[in-house]
Amino acid sequence: MTAAPYLDTLGMWDAVSAQPEQWRTALASSLEVLDSAALPEPDAIRSVALFGMGTSGTAADAVAAYGAGRSRLPIWVGKDYGAPAFVAPHTLVCALSYSGDTEETCAAAADAAALGAPVVVVSSGGALAALAAEAGFTRLPVTADLPASRCALGALAVPLLTVLARLGILPDVVPSLDAALASLRRRRDALVAPTGAAAAVARLIGRTIPLVYGSTGLTAVAAQRWKTQVNENAKTPAFFAVLPELSHNEVAGWGQHGDVTRQVLSLVTLRHGGEHPQVARRFTLVVDATDEVMANVIPVWAEGEDDLGRFLDLALFGDFVSLHMAGREGIDPGPAPALSDVESALRH
Repeated sequence: MTAAPYLDTLGMWDAVSAQPEQWRTALASSLEVLDSAALPEPDAIRSVALFGMGTSGTAADAVAAYGAGRSRLPIWVGKDYGAPAFVAPHTLVCALSYSGDTEETCAAAADAAALGAPVVVVSSGGALAALAAEAGFTRLPVTADLPASRCALGALAVPLLTVLARLGILPDVVPSLDAALASLRRRRDALVAPTGAAAAVARLIGRTIPLVYGSTGLTAVAAQRWKTQVNENAKTPAFFAVLPELSHNEVAGWGQHGDVTRQVLSLVTLRHGGEHPQVARRFTLVVDATDEVMANVIPVWAEGEDDLGRFLDLALFGDFVSLHMAGREGIDPGPAPALSDVESALRH
């Protein structure tokens, strides 16, 4: 699936192309582990706290957004070193880290465990796996053979969805995932092509800075995913904001400096057929207000039968856009030395 002749020392193109299969494998392995896992009694759980950073945090955000209209309990996402005050023995805590050694997540999980909360770990190993083994917590393993943690969105999100569904906090997610993954395989084959829609969006963005607008819910998480993938894969700035909130503030910021912004910014709008009618109207009004101050305004419409399917579609689309952006500039998408330098400095 690699889009030669793009530079790619770590195999990022192949890893992104394999995401539909990754989600399918994660679903099967998670269900198998859960068949024998010792989970808390559903009636004993009153709230859910999810901890994760980076792609793990995005996976947590996606599950919380998916659960907003479906969960029987509140789902909270934390991206810090500690557990909030509401965490107690009746709080289900899920700690996500691809490596299992993410500093903030490990600290939060240990804090939650000390407060008596049941903890579910999603990781490939590391300190989180050791915590789970020592405390007798359930651990859902994640494949360890990916070139970078940012390729593990599905491997991290699916175990979370299945745990919450198994406990009755969310409805059964298998039918929705089955439909989404069948569609995603078809979409993947089109997006990877150098003449496909993702390549066209990357070409329109060019050397401008993408500003990605989504709407509340899973599309907001997709917009954030686009931003971080452009940062890490293409090594370029990117920003995101969310409707309807941005129409109450950010849109006022385009009243000046259009002579500058139209040279350096491109607006990407993430759209889908399930938008609230008023959000759809706001998109139109915001585009009308910003068209003159952007180098390009690029609409991207999601495919998929429901909001989970549309999220997966938009996330995959953004991954490929970021890879095409990297390839066009001769950037190797895999290594991210700036991130490694920060983590290395923190350890010394």
